[in-house]
Amino acid sequence: MSGKKEVSFDPKGRELCEPTREHQHLRYNPLRDTWVLVSAHRMKRPWAGQVEKPPEEHTPRYDPRNPLCPGNTRANGEVNSDYDSTFLFENDFPALQPDAPEPGSDQHPLFQSKAARGVCKVMCFHPWSDVTLALMKKQEVVKVIDKWAELVEELGTTYLWVQIFENKGSMMGCSNPHPHCQVWASNFLPNEPALSDRCQRAYYQKHGEPLLLQYAKQEAEKKERVVVETSDWLAVVPYWATWPYQTLLLPRRHVLRINDLTTEEREGLADIMKRLLTKYDNLFEISFPYSMGWHGAPTGPHLNKDNSHWQLHAHYYPPLLRSATVKKFMVGYEMLAQEQRDLTPEQAAEKLRNLPEEHYKTRENLEKGGGKEKDGKK
Repeated sequence: MSGKKEVSFDPKGRELCEPTREHQHLRYNPLRDTWVLVSAHRMKRPWAGQVEKPPEEHTPRYDPRNPLCPGNTRANGEVNSDYDSTFLFENDFPALQPDAPEPGSDQHPLFQSKAARGVCKVMCFHPWSDVTLALMKKQEVVKVIDKWAELVEELGTTYLWVQIFENKGSMMGCSNPHPHCQVWASNFLPNEPALSDRCQRAYYQKHGEPLLLQYAKQEAEKKERVVVETSDWLAVVPYWATWPYQTLLLPRRHVLRINDLTTEEREGLADIMKRLLTKYDNLFEISFPYSMGWHGAPTGPHLNKDNSHWQLHAHYYPPLLRSATVKKFMVGYEMLAQEQRDLTPEQAAEKLRNLPEEHYKTRENLEKGGGKEKDGKK
């Protein structure tokens, strides 16, 4: 690649503006078979809407009232172990249970229902409440990844889908600042992965290559939406992104599920996760809120089926738009018509890409003369 920008001209010899920079346009999301409206000029409008309260930056390392801290008692009376690494337990208020009854079969086609069975688990990343994945040591993050893989391996023998997800920050509905995620395993394929399965399968049947494997190759060549990359991984703001600083985390080789990752790939994943999440935090110098989750090939009865169309990937959906206090709302047009964004994916990727990879808290501690450590080191 020459690296030179291609310029287009109209029949009268006038240079054409690049539509992704200046004019509203639609972008296709091949994972969902939907379109996103991009309206870059709207970033210039003044903001007089809701302003969020900045995230709490003074979370205590240990709080005797926090039900996720080591040794503390949870709402159901269970006592946490005095853990010093990851810690897994059954969700005290599960959305899915393994023994749910059948709702009955004699129903009108407009009022259908069926049994939903599964298990819900909570997984703490670290014993300290004032650290996040961005602030943990690389090997501590590897332990998180190993536990994710272990859960997909274990629960996937029984359940059709294993959803790993993390809601970080009160803005995303997280009621506890302690670093943790949830794992819900179900006997059914939820809506989003079902849609993704259909779209990836259709692309594979037409082109003979996994959709996201080809997409990663294209993004690695273009570079304009790449945020962070390693020899094994790629983090990009997807071409079809809806959330302002949404990213997609992709392995460079064909991988079906997270438990298929090699030791080296898990090390690389820990590295790129820390780098990406550090950039998120550095954007507005806050503990950046987001919802994230892993999508891989279905499990259970699908373990013995051909899932060549699938490619493992993780979605990060952060809501903040202009500052630590202004978020993107999915209302009105987004709810009733289709997804819409103002900041272009290219602009978002450039902002994230150019941010330092030293966490702002580490820098602040150094400037204060090496005060109390906040980086997860013991």
